[in-house]
Amino acid sequence: MLRRVPLVLVLTILAMIASVLYGQVYSVTVIMKGLLHTLWVTIAIFLSYGFLLRWLRVTKRRLRFEQLIAQRRPQAEGETAVAAKAVTEEKAPELGEITSETEQLVKMLMITVAAGAFLIIWGPLLPALEVFERFSLWTSTTMVEGEPVTYEISLASIVTVIVVIALTLFAVQRIPGVVEIILRSRTQMSAGARYTSSTLLNYIIVGTGIVFGLSTLGLQWSQLQWLVAALGVGIGFGLQEIVANFICGLIILFERPIRVGDIVTVGGKDGLVTKIRIRATTIKDWDGKELLVPNKEFITTHLLNWTLSDPHNRIFIAIGVAYGTDVELAIKILLDIMNDHEEVLQDPNPTVVFENFGDNSLELSARCFLGVMERRLAVMTELRIAVTKAFEQAGIVIAFPQRDVHLDVTGPIEVKTDFPRNPDRPEPEPSPTTSATAESVTAEQPANEKQAERNRDVQAT
Repeated sequence: MLRRVPLVLVLTILAMIASVLYGQVYSVTVIMKGLLHTLWVTIAIFLSYGFLLRWLRVTKRRLRFEQLIAQRRPQAEGETAVAAKAVTEEKAPELGEITSETEQLVKMLMITVAAGAFLIIWGPLLPALEVFERFSLWTSTTMVEGEPVTYEISLASIVTVIVVIALTLFAVQRIPGVVEIILRSRTQMSAGARYTSSTLLNYIIVGTGIVFGLSTLGLQWSQLQWLVAALGVGIGFGLQEIVANFICGLIILFERPIRVGDIVTVGGKDGLVTKIRIRATTIKDWDGKELLVPNKEFITTHLLNWTLSDPHNRIFIAIGVAYGTDVELAIKILLDIMNDHEEVLQDPNPTVVFENFGDNSLELSARCFLGVMERRLAVMTELRIAVTKAFEQAGIVIAFPQRDVHLDVTGPIEVKTDFPRNPDRPEPEPSPTTSATAESVTAEQPANEKQAERNRDVQAT
């Protein structure tokens, strides 16, 4: 393209010279001014585009560097590689997506500015565009202060509406990415606040585009009020759940009982909030499955937010030791284990409580607090392993369910053995031992009715 520029300039100059020779001096003057203005606008647009791309790339690198530092800090404090991997998977693609969307938006913005500037520069030479105004499609009449006013809808209005729709769709897809990267780089807002801002901006853009498009087509509120009333009736009967979820979504965005990145429990399900949409919120559970929960559930039912205002959380571990154990020694061992763990907070202090005398054990309970929610299960596992090893070394038995069976043998117990007889097989002769046992049992039969009744009670028992 650069090699063809001199050829284009030479041909343009020759064409202008020929036009001057034929008496088109005014036209040549207007064209020369337009070319000069176009050259200056083109240089300004390319410089602006280069500066914006440079700013985006520098911002992307700085944000990525901050992400890596934030990921390494929890790992240095003992966070597992699984949690770090989850953070990387959630954040890195999001940052790349925002940057690519922003570059496309800058590109489209430069094209739009260039098109507007060229239209202004070359407007006097483009009277053909006025042809669109001459094609009238329909007219719209409305009452303004008691007098009818007629609006003429032309082909130019349709073209304008199409352009507005295209720009609205493009802005809805790209502008939230710009807002996200600006808020990340210039403010200390949390992820939930940034998400709320971009979502509300989407709603405003869509609403503005719809209102502007309808106004261009000549539709006034007086013409739409019956349609709105009919839609209201339909919404009241058939779409009440969808509208309820939409309103609850707005309440969530403004009131913020949950935010992106919070750990919540709703409907018996635990997980991490990843998206808040118009109708439903996405929760990613610990198995990696994504659960879509209607927004109405967060407003009308019980919601447990583990990280709403304070990420601190308490761990509860129940231990049962065998009867006869030195309880004071067991309590001391539990306190030492919790105090020695680096992730257990010392304020509030860890505590151990002797809960109760259980059926099979002496029931103890250990309680301590953690500073982060991500390590809750891992710390509980580490503490239980440490308790098991320490109790084995100290000779303390961790109890398990037991049952003792006691037989009342104050009186004789009658024992009978009944085998099925085989007619083809002769009965074995009783051995001397068996005869002696039978005789001893016979001799021990009760001699009076009182003893017999006692034996029947014993047997029944």
